[in-house]
Amino acid sequence: MKGGKSKSEAKSSRLAVSKKPTKAVGKKAGKAAKDPNKPKRPASAFFVFMEEFRESYKKEHPKNKSVAAVGKAGGEKWKSMSEADKAPYVAKAEKRKADYEKELKSYNKRQAEGPKADDEEESEKSMSEVNDEDDDEEGSGDEDDDE
Repeated sequence: MKGGKSKSEAKSSRLAVSKKPTKAVGKKAGKAAKDPNKPKRPASAFFVFMEEFRESYKKEHPKNKSVAAVGKAGGEKWKSMSEADKAPYVAKAEKRKADYEKELKSYNKRQAEGPKADDEEESEKSMSEVNDEDDDEEGSGDEDDDE
């Protein structure tokens, strides 16, 4: 080739020249902050079962500290259970889900109404804080005049 470069060298130099730096875009960069007041999702029937199973497993195996062993044993027992055995856990999970849906509705209602009321309260608070600071400054100025 002309210029003393082989085809592969020419290709790599073209790639290197045309290559643009990429920006590292993290998944968390675009994520909205979580609201700590938002109700947590309810546990599934399996997790309701696991709450009780963990306690009984710890009593039977007090020296076992492995979380994986408890989870594996719980999963095996859950799979071996019949639908009738699972029914009480399913009922508890459904009750928790109903409660969660009620809480979520009230939370969403507060969110729809809340920002307006919160802004007003914050602005009133800010105004009172500003007025308090002004009062403090005036009071401190009077003390200096007395001296």
